[in-house]
Amino acid sequence: MNPVVEFIKTVPLFHGMSGLELNAVAAFMETRRAEAGAQVFKQGDPGTEMFIVRSGRVASVARDKDGGEREVYEFGPGRFFGEMSVIEGEPRSATCLAVEDTELLVLEGIDFYRLVWEHPVIGVGMLSSMVKVMAGWLDEASGFLNDIVRWGETARRRSVTDDLSGLFNRRFLEEAIQARFARSHGSPPRCSLLMLDIDHFHDINNTHGREAGDAVISTAGAAFGRLVRDGDVASHLAGDEFAFFMPEAGPEEAAAAAERIRKGAESLYLEFRAGRGAAPTRVDLRVSLGVASCPRDALTPAELYERADKALFQAKEHGRNRVECWARPDGESPAEGSGQNTVQDTTKRAKRAT
Repeated sequence: MNPVVEFIKTVPLFHGMSGLELNAVAAFMETRRAEAGAQVFKQGDPGTEMFIVRSGRVASVARDKDGGEREVYEFGPGRFFGEMSVIEGEPRSATCLAVEDTELLVLEGIDFYRLVWEHPVIGVGMLSSMVKVMAGWLDEASGFLNDIVRWGETARRRSVTDDLSGLFNRRFLEEAIQARFARSHGSPPRCSLLMLDIDHFHDINNTHGREAGDAVISTAGAAFGRLVRDGDVASHLAGDEFAFFMPEAGPEEAAAAAERIRKGAESLYLEFRAGRGAAPTRVDLRVSLGVASCPRDALTPAELYERADKALFQAKEHGRNRVECWARPDGESPAEGSGQNTVQDTTKRAKRAT
């Protein structure tokens, strides 16, 4: 018997076909070999062929929008792949690589359609088998795919959040502000930025140790995350520095939010012990905040950072545990700031008053 026919009669794709039908299918197939590591096709290529693994293994690898690669599926003997691009006339959705030395049976797309049109019984049988086999593969792969989804969600979450506070990180804050300004198409958007420092944070670190400081950041982060509106970006920048970006919030709403956060911090406290059996020392938390709004106070992201930071500096200069809104000096317009600072640059200055 034809060795190709001998093999394909064991493949689920051709179950139920007679010997004559199997011979008709085999006549359209060619054998192709791929060495370990060789590319069968790459993502984006036109889909002109479908493949059946006769021996060896082939891995399907997809590239995500960030340029990373993840293995989606692995095909062993008897498994077929590449058929969806042929059927849909779409480019390859993934790259397929030979995991080891592999032998493939190849069916050209044009020959697949010849089978469908010239031998409808064979074509219908193949399509019906494809549906059944692929349904089984989906069940088989569901756990794996769920793992990929969870991995993707975790990776994304870790890339934009701060582990210690549970809030967004500096990178996400800056991206959110830049995106808000970009969506305004050149017109300064309505938004506000709040900058926050924990008062006397370095005293807590020096007196009770770094672990105590970490506990303060974690406790404060959890509280701040509950005190902002849906859609606001609460972020931990570094050390005792936090920031809150409020899209669509004007000066009054931003000032009210800052005061709400300040009062919420007043209700927070932690207790630390110098050692086993020692009496607990209570540490109450107090915070200072600076507020700036666009377009009243600033016209660019850099100006918004700078003015919020200056307001924070004033809050510390005026006694801490308070909210200060940026006030433009007489004769200065929003466009007269340096316009060069980022959130990383501006928050450094407030440390001088910590």
